[in-house]
Amino acid sequence: MATGTSELPELHPVLGFKLGTTSAGIKSADRPDLVVMEIAEGSSVAALFTKNAFCAAPVTVCKERLARCSPRYLVTNTGNANAGTGEQGLLDATQTCSALATLAGVEIDTILPFSTGVIGELLPIDKLLAGLPDAFDQLSESGWADAAQGILTTDTRAKGSSTQFGTDKPVTITGIAKGSGMIKPNMATMLAYVATDAVVNEELLHRALTLATEKSFNRITVDSDTSTNDSVVLVATGASGVIIDEESFDSFLENLCQVFTDLAQAIIRDAEGSSKFVTVVVDTAINQSEALKVAYTIAESPLVKTALSASDPNWGRILAAIGRSGIEDLDVNEVQILLNSVLIADHGARAPSYSEEAGQAAMQPEDIEIRVCLNRGDASEVVWTSDLTHEYVRINAEYRT
Repeated sequence: MATGTSELPELHPVLGFKLGTTSAGIKSADRPDLVVMEIAEGSSVAALFTKNAFCAAPVTVCKERLARCSPRYLVTNTGNANAGTGEQGLLDATQTCSALATLAGVEIDTILPFSTGVIGELLPIDKLLAGLPDAFDQLSESGWADAAQGILTTDTRAKGSSTQFGTDKPVTITGIAKGSGMIKPNMATMLAYVATDAVVNEELLHRALTLATEKSFNRITVDSDTSTNDSVVLVATGASGVIIDEESFDSFLENLCQVFTDLAQAIIRDAEGSSKFVTVVVDTAINQSEALKVAYTIAESPLVKTALSASDPNWGRILAAIGRSGIEDLDVNEVQILLNSVLIADHGARAPSYSEEAGQAAMQPEDIEIRVCLNRGDASEVVWTSDLTHEYVRINAEYRT
């Protein structure tokens, strides 16, 4: 199950960034599962990774290499996370990079590996290595759609976003992502690759990546689990010649944030077993931290999420989640709760204007907004989540069988 459209939007090529996809048979035959990405020499690259202490072997390798040199190639396999694999996992990640470096004629340190899939199992390294030459041969600036399919695991659909802005010389930003379960980013299992043809120095690129991630991938949750493999990479090839500086940074960031938000929301729309896309808005909080604390408590409550699955306007569960979110000196008589603009709770009790029929009607659409007005400040925050269904339990109960 999933919500919204399953159609992949037009993904504009980014000059200086190529993608090649193949099937290596890592988990099943004839399924695209291996993607190579080529970055033009001289590009700027920024990346953020999971904060999970049990980070996967490829995450460890990526962090070490990014500190030493500028990447030229990215290689991603699905079907196996190469996490919880100890020293052998590091050796396998390094061997993958070595094989691709030989194919491309570059130094091994310029290769960054990424993996996603089952945790705790060794990579089928022979299959992966055998698939690399074909993925390398498929490299093309128009390879985005195939790569969007090639990085999926339990996802039911590819996820991509692309925009062009500017008049004299348009700048292109295009990105793809994967993620469906084990989603609670701390930087979801989530991988994202975004490229632009703008000229952006590494300091500005990292700033843009951090700000865009904070308002997108760091505002989604499916099941409150942070993956061992979360990674987001932003590449600026500079091929358009359009320079992003302090003066033009805000315009660039606005367009980048839209691409990131599209990708983050696409992950929630394809959350494992989901039938609802849920926006949790908490406004009139004292500060952003307080607003986020309330929003995530609601978004991650199994009782709230199962009520959403049943289209049941069980507002008492939302009220209880707000009350246990840890807000100091909360005046419950000031709190208001709305479901898709229907006021259901006011002054600590059911709103006089509320009817069960109105609540039921508000819960029927795929897209649900839960709005909480704390009425104690000026801060607001938004978190996107999904409902919790029988299908989610089935998918994760049968994940390895």
